[in-house]
Amino acid sequence: MSSHVPNHLIYAWLARGHQDPDQAQAEWNDDLGVAMLPLGILIAAVRLNGDLVRAATGTDDPGQIAAKLEETLDGAVIYDRDVYYALINGHAGLIWDMEKAAPCLGDGVYLSVPVLRRTAGPGPHWVCRPRREGDLCRPDAVRKLIAAGLLALHPAEC
Repeated sequence: MSSHVPNHLIYAWLARGHQDPDQAQAEWNDDLGVAMLPLGILIAAVRLNGDLVRAATGTDDPGQIAAKLEETLDGAVIYDRDVYYALINGHAGLIWDMEKAAPCLGDGVYLSVPVLRRTAGPGPHWVCRPRREGDLCRPDAVRKLIAAGLLALHPAEC
């Protein structure tokens, strides 16, 4: 039996937090292929700057970074303008405790969410594409990644 989940189910899950899921689908279908989705309802996003992620993964190579993020975070990650957005459960975002190092974006914030086929730039793209509905990063794994990055960037302070 195949474990492949049809894309339309993943799109439906991603759009569920939008006040008009059909609008999100239309935005994915337009020329830009990016939907503006509100955060905080179902999904929150931890904003990880590129320097922190490169330090945590020990590489500058985008392919190696993607592989390490997929292995360590085991959930969906978007990249846009040298920022990685680790998608987490919206409820976990309410109690996020690492705001100084990596803020969690939630209520009142919209995130550019690319069409699933976009796995390279230019523009927002998936570093780790969702494989199924609810395929979010574990908050504890994101915290560990941040701690590793901070230790690599500022060893004297940790």
